[in-house]
Amino acid sequence: MAKSTVKPQQTFRLSLVGGETLLGRDIKEVLEERSKQTRISTYPVSAEGNFSEQEGEPVYLEPLSADSLRDTPVLVLAGSTAGSAKGLGIAQSLKPKPLVLDATGVLAGEKEARLIAPLLSEVKPTAGQLLVVAHPAATALALVLGRLSNHKTITSSLANIFAPASERGSRGIDELHRQTSALLAFKTLPREVFDAQLAFNLLPQLGEDSALPLPPLEERIQRELHLLGAQSKKAAAVHNHSLRLIQAPVFHGYAISLYVEFASKISRKDLEEALASAQVEVRSLGEDVPTNPDAAGTTGVIAGDIRPALGNPKAAWFWLVCDNYRIISDAVTDVVNTLASTEGPEHR
Repeated sequence: MAKSTVKPQQTFRLSLVGGETLLGRDIKEVLEERSKQTRISTYPVSAEGNFSEQEGEPVYLEPLSADSLRDTPVLVLAGSTAGSAKGLGIAQSLKPKPLVLDATGVLAGEKEARLIAPLLSEVKPTAGQLLVVAHPAATALALVLGRLSNHKTITSSLANIFAPASERGSRGIDELHRQTSALLAFKTLPREVFDAQLAFNLLPQLGEDSALPLPPLEERIQRELHLLGAQSKKAAAVHNHSLRLIQAPVFHGYAISLYVEFASKISRKDLEEALASAQVEVRSLGEDVPTNPDAAGTTGVIAGDIRPALGNPKAAWFWLVCDNYRIISDAVTDVVNTLASTEGPEHR
């Protein structure tokens, strides 16, 4: 009797700049879970060689180079602005060019950049493209407003978006932790990242010397929300939309208080049914209100505390939460899996 043979699973090569960042680690974790055929090579945030630590032991991380990237079909950028610029430059110098996936948004201004949000619509990647993953808050708003507009015409909307410390990576989380400890011990607060007291506080503006002011990020979310609306043919859903970004004293996950006014009267039940989908978990009246910890590690958006607006039968409030890193990591993994299924054996 002839022996049956099992064809070994082929691997798909991928390079990740910024593998040691919080975002980079989440991307790597999701790829290893959902794209088991992918072999990941990691490089420092700056794409330059330096020393780091793995499992308590010092290690030297090799710099990204043309040789290390050659014959690698995907380059994922999750590091610094300088590291992203270097990675893009190397990628564009190669033939054939790899697909570049910018998970940070810093390359959105490049003329060839294309904004993507797989949570909203399928992405069909090709070699040589520069794809920029949309900001998770913009993705969440575009998703929810798009689904609501399928139910009833939206006349206007506004959102208060509460940003977590993890938007600033491990330095932001560490500073919030140290500020909290310092306040409880009546000590001087560290202010290198936020240049203001964030612990036990809400900030509509950061200090003048903050590492990343709120207005540019607020503008990015607004701009990408409108671009996503146009891409998904839901421009009307995000028309007359205003938003404000607020720095919240939470470690992880975005929360959004969303107000939507419709062209006619609405009911809570109809709104819940309009939102419920594979991408949006809806918690009805009487269920626990969704929180940031609830969203940790979950795909998509959780919506709850949906209530008609007082004094306006045509409007309603929504409370939304999402895992900012997981939305990005899932987007990267979706694109990688799509490309891996179409690439030839020379990239495996």
